[in-house]
Amino acid sequence: MGRWLRRGLRLAGGLLIGAGTAVVELVCVAVAGLALLCVRTWPGGWPAARRCVLGAVTAGARRLTETERRRLARFLGHDIAADYDDPAARQYVAARWSLGLLGGLVLLAVVAGTAYGSLLLWGWFIMRDGEWITITTSAIGGLFLLFLALQGIVGVALLEGQLARHFLGPSHREALRRRIDELSTSRAGVVDAVHDERRRIERDLHDGVQQRIVALGMLLGRARRSQDPDKARALLVQAHEESRAALTDLREVAWRVYPTALDEAGLRAALEAVAERSAIPVRLEYGLTAEPGEAVRTVAYFVVAEAVTNAIKHSGAERITVALTGRETEVGVGALGGLLVRVTDDGRGGADPAGGGLLGLARRVAALDGRLRVVSPPGGPTTVSAELPELPCA
Repeated sequence: MGRWLRRGLRLAGGLLIGAGTAVVELVCVAVAGLALLCVRTWPGGWPAARRCVLGAVTAGARRLTETERRRLARFLGHDIAADYDDPAARQYVAARWSLGLLGGLVLLAVVAGTAYGSLLLWGWFIMRDGEWITITTSAIGGLFLLFLALQGIVGVALLEGQLARHFLGPSHREALRRRIDELSTSRAGVVDAVHDERRRIERDLHDGVQQRIVALGMLLGRARRSQDPDKARALLVQAHEESRAALTDLREVAWRVYPTALDEAGLRAALEAVAERSAIPVRLEYGLTAEPGEAVRTVAYFVVAEAVTNAIKHSGAERITVALTGRETEVGVGALGGLLVRVTDDGRGGADPAGGGLLGLARRVAALDGRLRVVSPPGGPTTVSAELPELPCA
């Protein structure tokens, strides 16, 4: 409830600021229109005058557009790229003022609905004989107006984002080209991640399991050649311990490749196993109400496992927190926008996002059109966040 209230207040604040900028934009559009009309009808010297006026209009439009971009990102949750051209900025400013004024009218409706709806609380103290019907109907009408106006806030906020993307976003051809580039990059990253994973598995087998099996063979050979029964018995005991250690290492390698618990018991059980096996205390905050899809839970698991492993090896942390939540859209009431995985440790910080482990995680996340962020200032704490856009499924 508190989160919805904060989000509603943020949306209302964004629309209130947008109503103020809409007035400025309306004035600028009117002045720019009159100026362009004057230079168009001005005899002689038209090209130079037109370039001068158009340059001033464009500069003003870009300043207003940048102001709107910051407002949309800060209050309404719409991230609009800054690679738009001058005509797009002029067209956006010319069209946005009407939507900004609409947002102001919606806020006025909220105020009016709240005032009339509150008559149920204080209207009885000023009621005269026979006015209870008027007060009751006014209050009910005010509550209904308040309900519609609150829905209008969400609707206008969505329209703000759509309008900005329409004028300032890339064209259909440009969007396709960018998408092809993203897919090509993510595919190459996935191939590199697979090669890195194969090399890591080979290294784990060579440096761990293989060395133990070699030691096991040497112990058995010595025991077989020994003429002393007590020494042969002691060597067999060592060989037995070495075989157990080899099996443990082999299970560790198999677990790092892909844990069977992920398919058999689900993501939560697999993450609990990661927490139990950690040498540092790990607190798991699992906020999902449904099991994610196979691809999403696999990536989420490896993000947590690799981030925890890195924290144990390099951070010097004393505590790790793993949190999984359903990421909500910035505009909307509780609508899921994907899965958010966050791993935080209280270590020394300074983690390199371009390092081998984190770079591999970024490639895994990018394969699902997700985004990996690493915030690790010197001195800590370090936070690894993965936003996976696919919706959890039951």
